[in-house]
Amino acid sequence: MNLRIDRLPTAAVLFVLGCASESSTDQDDGSSGSSGADTTSPGTQTVDPDGETSATTTAADDATTGEDLPEVPPPVLPAPTGTCPELVAGDVDFAPAGIAPRGVRLWMTDDAEEMDGPLVIYWHGTGSQPEEARFGLGSAFIDQVLAQGGIVAAPYADAGAGQFPWYLVLGSQEDDLVVADEVVACTAEQLGIDARRIHTIGMSAGGLQASQFSWRRSGYLASAVAYSGGFIGSAPTDQDPSNPLAAMNFHGGPDDVVFISFQDASERYLASLRAAGRFGFICDHGMGHTIPQGNAQASVWRFFFDHPWGTSPSPYEGGLPEGFPDYCAL
Repeated sequence: MNLRIDRLPTAAVLFVLGCASESSTDQDDGSSGSSGADTTSPGTQTVDPDGETSATTTAADDATTGEDLPEVPPPVLPAPTGTCPELVAGDVDFAPAGIAPRGVRLWMTDDAEEMDGPLVIYWHGTGSQPEEARFGLGSAFIDQVLAQGGIVAAPYADAGAGQFPWYLVLGSQEDDLVVADEVVACTAEQLGIDARRIHTIGMSAGGLQASQFSWRRSGYLASAVAYSGGFIGSAPTDQDPSNPLAAMNFHGGPDDVVFISFQDASERYLASLRAAGRFGFICDHGMGHTIPQGNAQASVWRFFFDHPWGTSPSPYEGGLPEGFPDYCAL
């Protein structure tokens, strides 16, 4: 598809990649994924195609402690380029070399100092904010990450990025990824993280960002999920083609169109995964440009859990686990 987004009216373009809308502005101390967490997100349409949430428990409960990891060396993580901040639950400023300091919303508990847990990096949509992670991931997801001594990190956007929150939506500047590198480096250095369990996820503009991130930082990312994301054009430079990165891709079907087709973008990303010898699949919830609810978030957690660094072949090659949404297909 040859679409010049930069030639669309500004108001229309903002809506294209920003339909995650504003999630809750209610601030908690970040010490618990469920503390003050919303079950709905103002201005965000939710989708529960199955009409039930019982599968949420099934998918999540199957992921326990993660003792069976691939017998491959963990990735080499980036080193801090600036002075690392004190890491606490809430808003923290990171100051990597070469760019202005950037805020990042952290969800973590004291367990992060005792256990090396997963790190999940969430990218929000246009017009939204890092708190969107509480809706996009869900309380149960965040609670399980924290229970393993893990951290959820959601960067704040740089106003200098322009119309969209992330530079890579339309450009090639990697400032946002420099921030992500610093988050990885500082959390690993100060607290310790499980280097085999670094994952990324985002919605709309954030979904496009997560897809770009997965390729441009395949040197340390284990797996990725995009809600209405993918590639607008061809795949960017692959940092580590040897990494069998896996990706789960949600889109809303033919109606997931706001000047661009997110169905097409998702399928383009899937084709790039397969061309690179990687595993991926699509979950077409059929409800347009939305973050699906129901058992979607539990399945995302299960997917991340089952796809740590170096997983090849995917355990899903023979079929998706019980409890995944019935609109997901290999």
